[in-house]
Amino acid sequence: MLLAASGLVLALPVALTAPEPAQARARTGPGPDRHAPRFTQSAGQLTLTVPASRTTPGYTIRVTRDQLSLTTARSGGTVLAAAGGDTGALRFQTAGGWQHATRVTDWTWRNGTLTLTAATTTAGATVRARLTPSADRYRLDWQVLGTAPERLGLAYDLPSSGHWYGHGETQTPHGGPATDQPWPLDSGQVADPAFGPASYYMVDPFWYTSSAAGLHVDTGHVMNVAINQDEDGLGRFDIESADPYRATVFVESTPLEVYRDYVGVVGKPAKSDATHRQYAEPVWNSWAQFYTRVDQAGLVGYAQDLHDHGITGHTLQLDDKWESDYGNMTFDPKAYPDPRAMSRRIHDLGFDLGLWVTLWINLDSDQYQYAADHGYLLGAAADPAEPCRVTWWNGTAGIVDLANPEARTWYVGRLGSLMSTYGVDGLKFDTRFFDERCAPRPGYEPTDYQRLGARLADEFDLQGVGIRVHWDTTAHRAGFVTRQLDKGTGWNSLRAAVTQNLAVSTIGYPFVTTDMIGGSSGQPAPTKQVLVRWAQAASLMPLMYASTSPVATVDATTGKKVAYDAQTAALYREAIARHGRLAPYLRDQVRHTLRTGDPIMRPLFFDFPHDEQAYTITDEWMLGPAILAAPQLADAPSRSIHLPPGTWHDVTHARTLRGPRTIRSYTTPLNVTPIFINLNAKEAKEALRALR
Repeated sequence: MLLAASGLVLALPVALTAPEPAQARARTGPGPDRHAPRFTQSAGQLTLTVPASRTTPGYTIRVTRDQLSLTTARSGGTVLAAAGGDTGALRFQTAGGWQHATRVTDWTWRNGTLTLTAATTTAGATVRARLTPSADRYRLDWQVLGTAPERLGLAYDLPSSGHWYGHGETQTPHGGPATDQPWPLDSGQVADPAFGPASYYMVDPFWYTSSAAGLHVDTGHVMNVAINQDEDGLGRFDIESADPYRATVFVESTPLEVYRDYVGVVGKPAKSDATHRQYAEPVWNSWAQFYTRVDQAGLVGYAQDLHDHGITGHTLQLDDKWESDYGNMTFDPKAYPDPRAMSRRIHDLGFDLGLWVTLWINLDSDQYQYAADHGYLLGAAADPAEPCRVTWWNGTAGIVDLANPEARTWYVGRLGSLMSTYGVDGLKFDTRFFDERCAPRPGYEPTDYQRLGARLADEFDLQGVGIRVHWDTTAHRAGFVTRQLDKGTGWNSLRAAVTQNLAVSTIGYPFVTTDMIGGSSGQPAPTKQVLVRWAQAASLMPLMYASTSPVATVDATTGKKVAYDAQTAALYREAIARHGRLAPYLRDQVRHTLRTGDPIMRPLFFDFPHDEQAYTITDEWMLGPAILAAPQLADAPSRSIHLPPGTWHDVTHARTLRGPRTIRSYTTPLNVTPIFINLNAKEAKEALRALR
């Protein structure tokens, strides 16, 4: 981490060795404490050492004075280093371009805080930073004085920390997040210029590394995040604001401990919003089966087909395009001549009924003018007195303002009437609760709408598909299932769905599911192989989110029916049955997560931090401590499988193997899903009962 040369102030804890009075003007603090930071200086460097304790590894921060930079080390090795050279660690943008801090011109050590002032590459501007360490983390707060920057940023040298993870769903030049999710992040390129609390992407301003360092940027503003963009080896974390930059750097012994530190800040789930049945059986959603070409006869036929082929599920959700107009909350009478009869039939077949809903009201809706006249819509950013109009994939709309109590009551009342009239059991909330093109209600910030949306959604049964809220502590603590952004229907999307679940579950959202099994972004129907392999992978995740029927579907690109063979349905049923047998094990993992915040689906290195190979594996994961999932995610007859240290039961071949070892060519015909049970885990017996 760097601080640059114009005017930077940084705060660090109490010193055991005081700096030279003439140069540092330090004031002595309390008497020595063997756990207190030790502060020393040399001609070109300031050093802060935080001693190890029984539960923390200790660390050192080195501040270079001629070109302000910060390097964090543990046990003598670097775990995080700021960018240097022309990039600069503490950066800011003005009309003249990017500038950065340079030479440290002054510093003070007082009451546990090191305050640095640094010159910058802009005449008359200085950076002032405060660095405040504690046992397993340090706080960095800094600002620019003498000019009005447009944005502030931190930049890091990625290789200094090993590999990088976190972030959530990634925008990449190779189709992310729909078809690409780099794992680790530095293995690809990430460029998200609108990374913020109102983003539709599931993101949090938290990153962690294989060196067991972590970065949390504490902001409610939009960020521009670039990780290895153009393969430059840098991580740039810029905030579109001149407000002081506030960040926390975590330093631990393992990545799991860094994750737990972050969860300690944002909060762990207080509950899970999914029921036991919703963990045990899939939810079936109409979207990828029909897209917008859905009607009453088609939906009932869909449910009947699943039922007749023994393909179980707890809910059938009617997705987008059931309303007469978006926002009306009335069924299109041509497509749905008798929605009550449709609801009764779906219930008779053993499914609950769910509906897709949104707070976005299109201008052609008969409710738009009413909502606008009553002040129920968010105001425009340019003129808050006028309703905000936002173009989305279904037209142009206003957005119900959840910060307005009257608007909220009106909207919830309409939902309740809709549900009671037609026997609707739950809802799938889609789109965002706020858009940056709108103005928040006076007294509210954009981040507040994540909290308001979470509280609204929590009043309803979300039927195991959850909701896409993030960033705010309410989102973390609510315990919603997190579903992914729409995926394609090819192998690349299946692989992206796996690594995306690993990314989302390790930024504090542990109840994850992929996008609809088989994909849902309007591409050609998935092949038999993709559909089956996706179902097999999803059976080894916390929840299953389904749409494309393994009996038959419609190709969105041609409108033609695609019929799958009997084996497709049989293997899909087998995947559902496996997931159902795992339900007691999953229930125990949910309880563990509620106690600890730990993710259920997680990378191998969370459980085996000293296994170096685990840090770059993209197609295996742990499901709780006892199950290693290694399903086939490619169109290939075999795959390589890595087993970490320990004793493993190979479910397919009923044999015991010892790790670490790599099985170079594990044969994977379509009816084989490689699964291994960690016999050293106390949950092994429960896993064996479910999977043998």
